[in-house]
Amino acid sequence: MLILSFVGFLKNIQHPERTDKELADSYRETGDMQVLGALFQRYMDLMYGVCLKYLKDPESAKDAVMQLFEELTKKLKQHQVENVKSWLHTLARNHCLMQLRSPRNFRTSEFNAEIMQSEAETHLNGMMQKEENLTRLEHCLQTLPDEQKTTVELFYLQNKCYKEIASETGIEWNKVRSYIQNGRRNLKICMDKQAAIETKEI
Repeated sequence: MLILSFVGFLKNIQHPERTDKELADSYRETGDMQVLGALFQRYMDLMYGVCLKYLKDPESAKDAVMQLFEELTKKLKQHQVENVKSWLHTLARNHCLMQLRSPRNFRTSEFNAEIMQSEAETHLNGMMQKEENLTRLEHCLQTLPDEQKTTVELFYLQNKCYKEIASETGIEWNKVRSYIQNGRRNLKICMDKQAAIETKEI
């Protein structure tokens, strides 16, 4: 793909004397792919790490980084970015969330006693699958207490069961269930509030 040949071509073009913002501004103004490549190289490992964290598969993470480079060729021309590192981190995370929301990544699991199906959970799943709610979801996830945020992300975004979450985080099984249920309720409340605010602003 484009990124493989392009980054290889730019191995020796680092522009160490230029700041991230200078490179981003230069690319936005000139469209110089060498400038973009130099900037991309600085944070390629960071973006790969973010993608691997969410996608849990090295090959999928590599593919995502390639796709992110192609996104950058367009998005950096449209946005004036002040904090490039933070912006790229968010871009990579959102890209992965979009992939996880894709129907092909949803798994259908058999009913078992530890997964408590409820009207609220079904409603939240429906909300999370809608592309237009990704921004609300991202915002509301950040408002949750750490334990709720971690367990909700593992359960909904990474499709892990209670036992897997307990093993990975060291949190007791009963507490995992409680954190997910409370986090789910808080997310629904927050997302409903956000939707109401956006409706009023229209």
